Amino acid sequence: MKNWINRLRGNADNTPATPAGPQAATADEQAAGLAAEIESTYYRWLTAARAYTAPAEVETRILDEVRILGLQPGEAAGLVPRVPEAIPELLASLNDGDASIAELARQVAQDVVLVAEVIREANSAYYRPIAPVKNVEAAIMMLGQNGLRMLLARVAFRPLINMQAGGFAREAAPQVWNQSVSCALAASLMAPGLSTGVFEAYLAGLMQNVGLVVAFRLADRVCDDGRIPGASGFGARLLAGSRQLSAAIAVHWNFPQEVAQAIAQAGEPGANRLAEALALGDRIAKLRLLIDAGLLAEDDSLVTEGLDNVQRRCLGKLAKLEG
Repeated sequence: MKNWINRLRGNADNTPATPAGPQAATADEQAAGLAAEIESTYYRWLTAARAYTAPAEVETRILDEVRILGLQPGEAAGLVPRVPEAIPELLASLNDGDASIAELARQVAQDVVLVAEVIREANSAYYRPIAPVKNVEAAIMMLGQNGLRMLLARVAFRPLINMQAGGFAREAAPQVWNQSVSCALAASLMAPGLSTGVFEAYLAGLMQNVGLVVAFRLADRVCDDGRIPGASGFGARLLAGSRQLSAAIAVHWNFPQEVAQAIAQAGEPGANRLAEALALGDRIAKLRLLIDAGLLAEDDSLVTEGLDNVQRRCLGKLAKLEG
């Protein structure tokens, strides 16, 4: 087990380590190095069961197809399911300050899945009600406007990530979905400290992996037997390209401009505050998954050096999420 963990953590592509001594990297370079190591470790963990050493032409073909599809967002959007019809109506009602709890409850009651989700959420450890919540109106009051918005977004996005595909895309979907939910929550928790929108950060967190699932579907067309190229360098380029694909799909779906822009810019120097919240949420969520999978310890250097005190508290909160 230890050797397997070391292989996941190690520089599988023989990438030079960060220099030490008098010419050591700057703080920004060290932060970028930590972020890159988290990305590499996450990709190797996500693909470990199906990874293989792919020829360079296979890697290039997959990356080219992801890039080209990013220029054709309408075609890319056609590879994922539509958002349930009840969701846009409810989100519109939430933007209407005159909408009553009774009216929102009426709309929720039209979808039995939403009824179950709203009541379940209100009774979750996150809200910790004094007494069990048993009806929709009480659940909506417990969640509040922003909480209901987030729940609706999560319900809408679940089939987009956990789509009925085949090959590696199907195998990876549950873990990608878990990371999406954790990223969305972590980004929303980071948003107030960065003076940016909480719901917008949550939405960006859910949206950013849509392109990754599409990219995995493209890889399944190129590779045989549900395999996926396992090289860290390829993984870094695939994750970056899939985020641009997610941003393009978000624009095509008429998402708020700032959300699409945040997805496109997350992790880049000088990005706006929403993009910064998204990048932090993404990093925290990936660390949470790696810790829960037993690949990292809570006191690993990627945690202690990569996160500040506020971010580590957020990491702890994610441990309480239900699957």
